[in-house]
Amino acid sequence: MNVRIKWLRNQLMSLNLDGMIVSNPINVKYLTGLSEEGILIIAPKENIFVTDGRYIESVNRNLTLDDEIVAYETKNLNKYDYEAIFMLSENVGFEENYVTYEQYKKYLQTYQVNLVETEGLIENQRIVKDEDEIETIRKACEITDKAYEYIIRNIKKGMTEKEVAFEIEKFMILNGADTKAFDLIVAFGENTSMPHAVPTDRVVQKGDIIQFDIGCKVNGYCSDFSRVVFVEEMKEEYKTVYDFVLGEQKRLEAALKDGANIKTVIKDRETEYRLKNYAIMHAFGHGVGLNIHEAPILRSTIDCTLKENSVIAVEPGVYLPGKYGIRIEDTYRVTKTGCQNLTTSDKDYTIIKLS
Repeated sequence: MNVRIKWLRNQLMSLNLDGMIVSNPINVKYLTGLSEEGILIIAPKENIFVTDGRYIESVNRNLTLDDEIVAYETKNLNKYDYEAIFMLSENVGFEENYVTYEQYKKYLQTYQVNLVETEGLIENQRIVKDEDEIETIRKACEITDKAYEYIIRNIKKGMTEKEVAFEIEKFMILNGADTKAFDLIVAFGENTSMPHAVPTDRVVQKGDIIQFDIGCKVNGYCSDFSRVVFVEEMKEEYKTVYDFVLGEQKRLEAALKDGANIKTVIKDRETEYRLKNYAIMHAFGHGVGLNIHEAPILRSTIDCTLKENSVIAVEPGVYLPGKYGIRIEDTYRVTKTGCQNLTTSDKDYTIIKLS
C-alpha cells in the first residue's frame, strides 16, 4: 500500500475534493518514487501516471503492485478517456504554485471539472521527514563532508574557481552521489562578497578567502553546506566577521528545536545584525529535502512553528561588497531538544597550503 497516496486521498476527502492533478515533479517523486516525466492523477477510482513513450518502460519497471498506480502513455488516451477519469466529479485539486495559466486552461478543457487550489498541501506534508528520508539526507551530507575535506587538501597553485568546483562535483559523484544538489559555489577573494557567486576563471592566490557552498543528491534528496578557508594566511580583519557568523549559527542551532517559533527566533538574530550594521542579504536558512530550498524558510516574516524531524539548513552570512563575504552553513535534523548536525566538518579557522 502506498501510504503517502493514502494520506493524500484522506486530505482531499477532508477538503471535499474528488481528486487531484499532481504536476510538480518533486511532489510526484515524493508520492510515487518516480523521477520520469509525467503527471500523477489521483482519481476517484484509481491512481494514474500519465507519461509518454520515452518513459513508459522505465515507469513500469519501477512501479510495483504495492504502489497502486497504473501508468498510461499519453498517446493511448483520447478525449473520452480523459473526461472519464473524473466522471461525475465536481471539484479537483491542482498545484496553483506550479501550474502555468496555459496548463490551467488545458486541464479545464481536458478534464471538464472545477479546479481548486490546494495551497501547498503536499509541500507542507514534506516538511517532516520519515526515517528513510533522514537517512538518505544523512548519506548526502556524509559525501558532502568528504568532498570538502578532499578539496581543501588538493587545491593547487593556478587552479581557478571553475576547476575547483568541477573537482568537488566529480568527487561527490565518484563517491556515491547521483548528482550535485545545485550549481556549486566556489568563490575566491573579492568574489566571496556575492552570496550566489558563479565560479569564474579567477585563479587562487595567497591571502585569499575561499567560500564553498556545496551539496549533492542521493536518491533525489539534497545536502547543503558552506565553509570558508584561508589561503596560506588569515588576515586579522577576517576574524571578527568569522567569529560573528559562527556565533550566530551557534545561537540559531541552540534556539531551533521542535516547537520553536521561526519568526521570534529570526527577529532576535536580525537585531544582532543591525547592531553590527551588517546587511541581511538572505534568509537565515531553509528546509532541505527533495528540493534544496523548501519549507520552512527561516525569515522573520514566516510565522510558523518548527516540527521534530524537519531538516533545515542554517546559513548566517555577512557580505562586504567589493571586499569579501563569509557564510557558514550546515544541514540539521530538528529534534525535541535542539538540532542534530548532519554535516560535521570542522568550523575552526582553517588555513590551507597550496600544493
